[in-house]
Amino acid sequence: MDAALKEQLGRYGIWSVGLRSEDPDRRGELADAAAELEELGYGALWLGGSSAPHNAGPLLAATTRITVGTSIQSIWQHEPADSAAGYAELEAAHPGRFLLGLGVSHAKLADQYRRPYSSLVAYLDALDTAGVPAGRRVLAALGPKTLQLSADRAAGAVPYLVTPEHTARAREILGEAPLLAPELKVILETDPARARTLAREALAMYLALPNYTDNFRRLGFTDADLTDGGSDRLIDAVYAWGDETRIRHRIDAFHEAGADHVALQLIDDGPRDTLPREAWARLAALLA
Repeated sequence: MDAALKEQLGRYGIWSVGLRSEDPDRRGELADAAAELEELGYGALWLGGSSAPHNAGPLLAATTRITVGTSIQSIWQHEPADSAAGYAELEAAHPGRFLLGLGVSHAKLADQYRRPYSSLVAYLDALDTAGVPAGRRVLAALGPKTLQLSADRAAGAVPYLVTPEHTARAREILGEAPLLAPELKVILETDPARARTLAREALAMYLALPNYTDNFRRLGFTDADLTDGGSDRLIDAVYAWGDETRIRHRIDAFHEAGADHVALQLIDDGPRDTLPREAWARLAALLA
C-alpha cells in the first residue's frame, strides 16, 4: 500500500453517524462541522452507518485536505456499478480524498445476507472491472479471512468495535504495509459508573449482532462478558473513558498494537446523529 495514504490520514480521525445526514436542512451545519474538524487537525472523517459516496460529497466540498471515507457501505444496499460511479465522481472532483469503505453488514440487518465472504469477493471483483483501484477502498474486517482479503484486495482494514489485542492480531495478518485503522469509542467522563452506563447504552445494539459477539469470543471474552449490557472488563476494553491521561493511554494502546490511524467516535447522552463539536475540540486538544 502507498505509504502516502497513511501520512495523509494521520494518526487520528473522527467517526460519526451525524456527518452522513441526508437532511437538506443540515447541509450548512455539516459543512461547518467538517471544516472545523479539518482545522482541528483530524486527518479523516469516517461516515458511520451504511453510508455511500454521495454522503461524502458535501463534506469534501466544504474542506480542502481532509480524507472522507464510508464506514461502512453495506455491499447489500448498493450495486457495485453505483458504488463505482459514485467513487469516480468524487475522485474527479476531489482527487485522492475519498476512501470507499465496504463491509458485509449483519444477517439481522440485511435480508439478502448470504455467503458474506464470497459475496464480498464478488463485489470487489466487480469494482475491479469498473475501475475502482484497490488502493482507494478499505474493508470493515474482523475475522482472519476478511483481514487477509483487506491486505490482498484493498488498501487495508477499518475494524469496528475492537480492542488493542484485536489490532495486534490484525497487524500480524495484514503485514506491515496495509492500512490498519480501527474505530474506538470515547467517553469524556471521569465517573466510572456514569461512563459505563453511557457505554452500555451505546453497546446494547451491537451485543445482538453475532459478527461482533463472535469476534469478542475469539478475543477471549465469555458469555458472561456479553450479558447485561457487557461486563466492566468488556466495556473497558472497547471504550476509552476517564480523565485525559487515561483516555490518551487507551488511544495510544491501539497505536502501540499496530494501528496506523484510529477513528474516534464520541459517545455522550445525546442522539447518535448529533454533532458533538465541543467534545471534538476537547478531544483534539487532548491529542495535541
